[in-house]
Amino acid sequence: GMTSGLARLGIASIGLGTLTGAITGAARASMEAERVGAQLNAVLRSTGGLAGVTAEQANNLADALSRVTPFEDEAILSAENLLLTFTKIGRDIFLQATEAVLDLSFVLGQDLKSSAIQLGKALNDPIAGVTALRRVGIQLSEQQSELIHKLVRAGDVMGAQKVILRELEVQTGNSARAAGETFGGQLTILGTKLGNV
Repeated sequence: GMTSGLARLGIASIGLGTLTGAITGAARASMEAERVGAQLNAVLRSTGGLAGVTAEQANNLADALSRVTPFEDEAILSAENLLLTFTKIGRDIFLQATEAVLDLSFVLGQDLKSSAIQLGKALNDPIAGVTALRRVGIQLSEQQSELIHKLVRAGDVMGAQKVILRELEVQTGNSARAAGETFGGQLTILGTKLGNV
């Protein structure tokens, strides 16, 4: 009768609402992915691809890290975009630097953007970087600071960057991957995978 008709209508509208929500969500995610992709291409153009990282490599890295950490690929790619604006970060340490951004964010409980800027600045200018990292609680020893000074003076910026990244790894302990292995992390990763589908 009348009631079952209304009930059916209610259920249908809930179904439609859910579907509309899913479509809106998917459209939003797609627009975000496009925006981040365009941003990546713009960064690579403006820096003249100085890092030696291609758009495809950046995308693959974001995708791979989103499968093992509780961060979405778009957010990771946005962080990569920021790292790429720091022209002294070369391809050889870009991968490690990207993962260090995720660890830093996880340990400090801050967004990837903030971590990418902090780490990008520190790696672009390792001598000043030591002080900047100290402010957020990442302490480098006196010996490490001296070594960084020596390396930078000798023109080995990458060597100095590696000292910073090695110490970050010690202090953050690959925490983004570790978080990805927890039950909550697995659920987040599953959500990211479903969102990408």
